[in-house]
Amino acid sequence: MSNVRHFLSVTDLAPSELREVIARGRALKAGEPSGALAGKSIAILFEKPSLRTKLSFEVGISRLGGHPIYFSPEEVGLGKREPVQDVARVMSRMADAAVIRTFDHNIIEEFSAAATIPVINALTDGEHPCQTLADLQTIEESKGSLKGVRVAYIGDGNNVAISLALGMASTGGHLTIASPPGYVLPEKTASDVVPLNAASGGSLKLITDPVEAVSGADIVYTDVWTSMGQEEERRARLEAFKGYQVNPELLDNAPAGVCFMHDLPAHPGEEISDGLLIDPRSIAFDQAENRLHSQAGLLHYMFTQG
Repeated sequence: MSNVRHFLSVTDLAPSELREVIARGRALKAGEPSGALAGKSIAILFEKPSLRTKLSFEVGISRLGGHPIYFSPEEVGLGKREPVQDVARVMSRMADAAVIRTFDHNIIEEFSAAATIPVINALTDGEHPCQTLADLQTIEESKGSLKGVRVAYIGDGNNVAISLALGMASTGGHLTIASPPGYVLPEKTASDVVPLNAASGGSLKLITDPVEAVSGADIVYTDVWTSMGQEEERRARLEAFKGYQVNPELLDNAPAGVCFMHDLPAHPGEEISDGLLIDPRSIAFDQAENRLHSQAGLLHYMFTQG
């Protein structure tokens, strides 16, 4: 495949392409057929456990007519059993695309640099762009539009927050992130969204007060306080994030009609209160389902353009 394109970051899609992928995901969800992957084999290589990402990619690839081939962490050992570049070169000879889920963002960059097939980031410590595709689709479905929507993200300025900030800025949304000191969105991301917001009419606001963040919000979003690979920081993080739990009382500070989102898995009793996932305001399971449709939209787009 000449001029191969990867999807390692939300910004690997131009804003117009991002909207097109989301529209395609919604169309596929509504039952529009696609054989974009007919005769194609897609390698799925994970170094981290997964429920939604593995299931959504395997089902989505199959629905598009393709053949998913899953590799568990023990089967390959990226950079351990075999050099990352060699794995990329071998997969490029036999598969039509590679979906990679790994701890270190540098690994997927190294892999994609050696690959001659499209590489999709299914999560690294740097970004989670496929999650953002599902987030944007869910927001558009629930609120009717992405432009002008007001999202409050409560918690760690992690990979999910990074991709969300880039996605919201690309589509003209207004994002407020409330984080405790020391856990804010990286400065690079805050800088990267400036030209995107200038072009789209969106905005980014970084604060510390969760109540202030949810005031006026159409969507309230949170993620776990301690992600995989951060287990040694757990005690310090639990202390730092006291007061940042999303619960019914916090949601009551938002306007009527607010929706709650969480990318899952959740830790009830920590970042959310028990039962919040099934609160009438929660659309977290719609969001989870949309991983399937939005990623299918991405694959359809990647294999039907040019």
